Amino acid sequence: MDRRSFVQAGALSMAARWPLSRWAMAPADQRPLPSAAQVAWQRDELAMFLHFGVNTFTDREWGDGTESPSIFDPTRLDAREWARTAKAAGFRTMILTAKHHDGFCLWPTATTRHSVASSPWRGGSGDVVREFVDACSAEGLRTGLYLSPWDRNHPTYGDSPAYNDVYATQLTELLTRYGKIVEVWFDGANGEGPNGRRQVYDWPRVFGLVRRLQPDAVIFSDAGPDVRWCGNERGVAGEPNWSTVDPKVVVYPGQSGSGIESALQHGNEEGSVWRPAEVDVSIRPGWFHHPAQDVKVRSVDNLVELYFTSVGRNAKLLLNVPPTRDGVIHAVDASRLSGFRSRRDEMFGAPLAVRRVEFRPRGNDSAHIEWELRLPARPRIARLAEDITRGQRVASYRLEGSSGSRWQELSSGSTIGHAKLDRLADGPPLRRVRVVIEKSVDRPEPVSLQLFEAR
Repeated sequence: MDRRSFVQAGALSMAARWPLSRWAMAPADQRPLPSAAQVAWQRDELAMFLHFGVNTFTDREWGDGTESPSIFDPTRLDAREWARTAKAAGFRTMILTAKHHDGFCLWPTATTRHSVASSPWRGGSGDVVREFVDACSAEGLRTGLYLSPWDRNHPTYGDSPAYNDVYATQLTELLTRYGKIVEVWFDGANGEGPNGRRQVYDWPRVFGLVRRLQPDAVIFSDAGPDVRWCGNERGVAGEPNWSTVDPKVVVYPGQSGSGIESALQHGNEEGSVWRPAEVDVSIRPGWFHHPAQDVKVRSVDNLVELYFTSVGRNAKLLLNVPPTRDGVIHAVDASRLSGFRSRRDEMFGAPLAVRRVEFRPRGNDSAHIEWELRLPARPRIARLAEDITRGQRVASYRLEGSSGSRWQELSSGSTIGHAKLDRLADGPPLRRVRVVIEKSVDRPEPVSLQLFEAR
């Protein structure tokens, strides 16, 4: 969604009021652990973002708020088709842009006339958010919503107290009308209001509303408090990628400065809070549908590579797939998603049979873990995983294989976390494999291993 954001005037004073202790700060002598909601969030692995609104009809990425609601009139809007497409491709959650920076609301709101209620769609009685939520429920998908804090249409934007009230009302409407929401998505986008003044967002109030109205939802933003941005829109998580962070480095959404990108990319092995990374990237060059980009949709090979650089690096992939002006997923996008699912099934559908035969700690920060293969095989991919309910510990490892008495290195890496995917070079059939944990930030525990022959 183009995360070029603007540093907000006065944000540091707001950050000083941020009650960090609410967001699962760990005691100094205990490494942080994820909440049940954070564990469920990461186990989804794949979520689909849907950017849809007036920009879809103006062929723009960022609207300026002057768009007439009359242009919003999708003739074949089918949220069930969105959900079926996502489910068939193996996605478990969908997140909708309920409002983007242009301020157009995809639900009938009491806060503005700049919404679907003023459009010709469904005779002015439509509610995209309702249809989206119902479609997710019908297909067994989890539901998330994005509400842009920047609003280029509302006349109060820039009058900070007044607009903060408007924004809180919009958020309250979304979190009380539509049932369970599992992820509430924010960014720090901030520009001048019509009065020429910068808006100062009341993030403590915003996050407090989510906690009160949807206590089981995870909150995403650059700064968390539950899930952090990975620091880029290229589809690449950091390596290493710690799920723990130092909350004093990135304090509020949209913050800029030295060290921010590295902190978002890599986390912090000594971090005091659990805040895993989400990798947001679009299947197209843009975030909204543009007909000229129908020939620029990512290939299946590229989508597989995104899977390795996101899920395969202890992150979650949030892939944007924008509906067309008709209100459906474009056939090219749907085809690539189907191919992406088929390729993953081919690669990961049949793990080799292995049996763990040894776990041997070596002091307080290293260990050997060995497995036997039921039959000699040439694995091409390894999936390593820690039990993140017990935290994240591995800081350095190498994977070795043996077809007889000698061990050879197959791959090496830094962090593992929920999942680490390693591509392995071809070689002789292996009978045994082992993970050598070279460094662990806490007493090492067994990691799990899956091996796959398909490349």
